[in-house]
Amino acid sequence: MRLYALPSYAFPSHSSHYSPSFSSSSSLCKVHFSLSFLTATNLTGSKARWVRMDSTNPSISASRHNRRKEKLLVIMGATGTGKSRLSVDLATRFLSFEIINSDKMQVYKGLDITTNKIGLHERAGVPHHLLGDIDPTHRGELSPLEFRSVAGETISDIVSRRKLPVLVGGSNSFIHALVVDRFDPNSDVFDGSVSVSVSSSELRYNCCFLWVDVSMKVLSDYLSDRVDDMLDSGMFEELAEFYDPEEDHSDAGRTGLRKAIGVPEFDRYFEKYYGREVEGERDRMRREAYEEAVRSIKENTHQLAKRQVGKILRLREGGWDLQRVDATEAFRAVLTSSGRWSEIWEKQVMEPSVKIVKRFLEDFLEWRS
Repeated sequence: MRLYALPSYAFPSHSSHYSPSFSSSSSLCKVHFSLSFLTATNLTGSKARWVRMDSTNPSISASRHNRRKEKLLVIMGATGTGKSRLSVDLATRFLSFEIINSDKMQVYKGLDITTNKIGLHERAGVPHHLLGDIDPTHRGELSPLEFRSVAGETISDIVSRRKLPVLVGGSNSFIHALVVDRFDPNSDVFDGSVSVSVSSSELRYNCCFLWVDVSMKVLSDYLSDRVDDMLDSGMFEELAEFYDPEEDHSDAGRTGLRKAIGVPEFDRYFEKYYGREVEGERDRMRREAYEEAVRSIKENTHQLAKRQVGKILRLREGGWDLQRVDATEAFRAVLTSSGRWSEIWEKQVMEPSVKIVKRFLEDFLEWRS
């Protein structure tokens, strides 16, 4: 597996020289860079040649403006499309990536199975931020405005340590709130009442948007199977422990983690059968209530995926430069238990994603060969 070091101009810096140093281990050579994009040199020590620019060209002016912004890689997509997998795969190939969660349920501590948080062993040692960090008992709900603040601070901290922040999650309202330069918490750009149109110069960061997409038919089948897998992994037991009979279980009383898909569906089951032993006809009714909760979870997950894709399309129509990566065939292979899943993922998802990220990190310089 090839590893890529981040070029120095990936981050804003006041440093004025570029000094590559090499450390080799067998056939693998990793390159580490000191930070500057002002007077860069290539690996042979000669000065890099800047692309010819005309300062009167608006697109070039925007490019220069973007160069001064903190770089942010954004991996977006509907629930269950492999965003977490892709982020870790990229982080293990490109040096110095750190991941920031932008899933509005996964920011809370607890219900790790129900909210489908990536497990510690799956993170491959890659630092993750805002993943299970917020105690849901100490606050009502994290708003997009609050996420903008805390995620913005996290990005600044990551960049200050010469790392690249990678925003990963399916909550498009959080993504929008974070990356736009001017955010109005009183407007909903996804309800159609206000314009979502935005140019790169109106973004808070120099962003690269990777959209991981899966055809809805394939994704729906996969999401149904995923719910079954989550139940096999202990989702029901996790929800039973989380259930509090003293809480307000009405939709109006739900905030934060209690909005997670799975909680309201099984709350209706627990209201009737929590802590009760039933036999005969009531046991049959209990099983039917359980199956109804599972069906509702699957249907609500499908509807969530459709809404998320709809929001992504609205952002693209508004001018966001989304680089779409199609993971459909990889997920089709999962559904058919094909042993070629990893091979297809590598070829159709990883390879194009690596090319996009490399361009994002190298788009300001034209190197001498």
